[in-house]
Amino acid sequence: MNSKYLYLTVDFLSFIFPFLFSFYPKAPFYKKWKYLFVSISITLIVFILWDILFTRLGIWGFNPDYITGIYFVNLPLEEVLFFICIPYACMFTYEALNYLILKDYLLPYHKIISSILIFILLILGLLNIFKAYTGTTFILLAFLLLFLVRRSKPTYMGRFYLSFLVIILPFLVVNGILTGSFIENEVVWYNDQANLGMRIGTIPVEDVFYGLLMLLLNISIFEKLKTNDISKRKSIKTSRHLL
Repeated sequence: MNSKYLYLTVDFLSFIFPFLFSFYPKAPFYKKWKYLFVSISITLIVFILWDILFTRLGIWGFNPDYITGIYFVNLPLEEVLFFICIPYACMFTYEALNYLILKDYLLPYHKIISSILIFILLILGLLNIFKAYTGTTFILLAFLLLFLVRRSKPTYMGRFYLSFLVIILPFLVVNGILTGSFIENEVVWYNDQANLGMRIGTIPVEDVFYGLLMLLLNISIFEKLKTNDISKRKSIKTSRHLL
């Protein structure tokens, strides 16, 4: 395989199997695309703007040996596709686990987990506020969790945490490839002055929380849209019944 197609291949393989299984008759994920594509689109805008800025600042960048050379502003096409393919795969996994595991095992503990994460992330984020990747990722994730816990009060957080525990392994494999674990050089390079310098293999530890933030933003929008739609349909059904 031509090395210039490596990142594109990672995107494709991450997406194709969840996409094909989306049509499984007993759990047709494709029927939820109307919520999914809105959540992915909103998250895409946020993360693309973040990515453009950090690439310009030299906080991270891309190895031309592993990309096709097609760019959107200063981002490779493959990087833009990453924010579509990876969320799709993660959201499919989240919904598949909800179908396969009926009991929400982490429901009694999700507030404790969120509270601990908020505390640790805020402390580390503020202590490393001048390390752009660390400070931005940790503080944004802490505030999103804080908003959800205090204002939104979601019922899906237990299932979210369980799904992330499952997703973390393939996530580390994908990020491992992109950061050079299994290839000669990295696809995505990082300026260690902007992060803690701590790595899981070749993966900056911040990437785990970056992934957590991306998935949580997707799921929170997805679940909000789904809940609103169900409520609307129930309201319409009730009105018709009264008539």
